[in-house]
Amino acid sequence: MRSAIGLALAILHGIPGPLTGQQAGASRLLREPLFEISGTPITLATLITALGVFLVALIISRFVRRAVERLVVQRQSDALNRGNLRVTIRLIQYSILVTGLLVALHTLGVRLTALFAAGALFAVALGFAMQNMTANFISGVILLLERSIKPGDILEVEGQFVEIKEMGIRATIGRSLNEEDLIIPSSHLAQSIVKNFTLRDPLARLRVPVGVTYDSDMALVRRTLEETAAGLKWRSHAKQPVVFMKAFGNSSVDWEVSVWYEDPWNRLRRNSDLHEAIWWALKDAGITIAFPQLDLHLDDEVVDAMRTPRGGRASASKPRDG
Repeated sequence: MRSAIGLALAILHGIPGPLTGQQAGASRLLREPLFEISGTPITLATLITALGVFLVALIISRFVRRAVERLVVQRQSDALNRGNLRVTIRLIQYSILVTGLLVALHTLGVRLTALFAAGALFAVALGFAMQNMTANFISGVILLLERSIKPGDILEVEGQFVEIKEMGIRATIGRSLNEEDLIIPSSHLAQSIVKNFTLRDPLARLRVPVGVTYDSDMALVRRTLEETAAGLKWRSHAKQPVVFMKAFGNSSVDWEVSVWYEDPWNRLRRNSDLHEAIWWALKDAGITIAFPQLDLHLDDEVVDAMRTPRGGRASASKPRDG
């Protein structure tokens, strides 16, 4: 064990020490230049050192990720805080890995300034060749940094309600109301209009239109709708329900009931509950919910013609002989 440590120190740091013939041969093999990078000779020992630096960075990044995840579980944070911490963990992990890679390249003698210049040119060429993947990668980094979308958020994407489960650089994985896993490209979330129902708070607004007949008592209609909305047990008390008379339709007077609630994921259930509550409340109050009707007016000549027997019309139109 001591001889191995002495050999490693002698190889990596040049510390003199008593080496056997085999150790001396191994030392020469490890110090033998393999190739050069920017005038810096690269040996097997240099490669091993660079690989070791990167492996250490990889181990540290995984240790930090597990430590923070364990801390989150112990504190039992809510869904929003867990989403923030997961995004932060991902950023920290990538930062440690990139730092380890840069240190490893510096150990190999790679000049980082030249590497960055070459990398910029390569990135431009790669961007033209792989526009979609490059756009997804850049959008993913922007989303992770801005944290406008986090795991646990409820979004509306292309008319679908989605709960964000995982966020990556290239794509985001969400769960729909139909229990389907959706893989959403990062560029779609970054470049399109997306509704986030839990960005600042879990409060959401539910709107239900209802039409009543023109002969209804409109004061009674307003009072019934307001009492129905206020009596909902699941509504949020942070904001009061609102009832609007919106328009005079062709067959009805149109109203709208707005209710706030704190569970956007159950939007379909809440929408159904509000519709049922309005239906039974109007029915109990004797108010008729309007439906489209069409009145047909006929001229007297048309009505008389319709009342005339077919035979009479036929005989009247029959030509006379001679």
